[in-house]
Amino acid sequence: MTTTSKSNFAAGLRTTILMATLGGLLVAIGYAIGGIQIAGVFLVMALVMNGIAYFFSDKIAIKSSGAKPISEQEAPGLYQMVRELTTRAELPMPRLYMIPSEQPNAFATGRNPKHSAVAVTHGITKLLSEDELRGVVAHELAHIRSRDILTQSVAAAIGSMITWLAYMFMWVGGDNDSPVGLIGSLALIILAPLSATLIQLAVSRQREYAADATGAQVCGNPESLASALLRLEAGAKAIPMRVNQATESMYIVKPFSGGGIAGLFSTHPPIEERVKRLRQMRPSLG
Repeated sequence: MTTTSKSNFAAGLRTTILMATLGGLLVAIGYAIGGIQIAGVFLVMALVMNGIAYFFSDKIAIKSSGAKPISEQEAPGLYQMVRELTTRAELPMPRLYMIPSEQPNAFATGRNPKHSAVAVTHGITKLLSEDELRGVVAHELAHIRSRDILTQSVAAAIGSMITWLAYMFMWVGGDNDSPVGLIGSLALIILAPLSATLIQLAVSRQREYAADATGAQVCGNPESLASALLRLEAGAKAIPMRVNQATESMYIVKPFSGGGIAGLFSTHPPIEERVKRLRQMRPSLG
């Protein structure tokens, strides 16, 4: 089995486990709420949600971020940069999007390299130097090449839909004193943290380290990404960004400081450790 085949198999296995876990979770909750009949309804809902997450996860991520397509006429330098890096990484050209936010950040999404997209914020194009931005783009392309984005995108889409489902229960219930309203409140309390936890389990910190290392090799300069990460972390702390917590794991740095139960689990490794590992690569690449 080739390296690419192994990577594809691993990504598919992770996604299948994630979807199966979602289905089992929803069916169990349905059974607890209303027995076998409601469990059957929740099973159908799980199957529909899984299908939507797999085929439309990139569109869900793009829409939830507020990103808009950006043409080559609008950003010729960015297109040239991405085209050069995709050639080095032996990848097809992804679709490019701009997020109308001043916080410097970026993410990649899509179910495979042929259906991939890279989104950058307006803020990142103003804050980073060209070399630093190359490091960031190379990191996102590394996620695409290793097919991490399949699991990340599906996890983010599933988390968003589970949270939406919980809020729907509350809305349908209307009166919090009604049985349906109480069920909705219970669903929100249980499902939202569980969805966040599923995302944390689906997206390993080790894949961020791996994307940093591969991205450094693709752009040819680990210091470009190391410097970018330090500036992005400072920018994310200084400039708030409204992001669905379910999609937090997709960004190159945490868009906000986690709180509550989800704050106990971090999707991203410490920036200091990421920078340290990148700078240890300099002799080997130099």
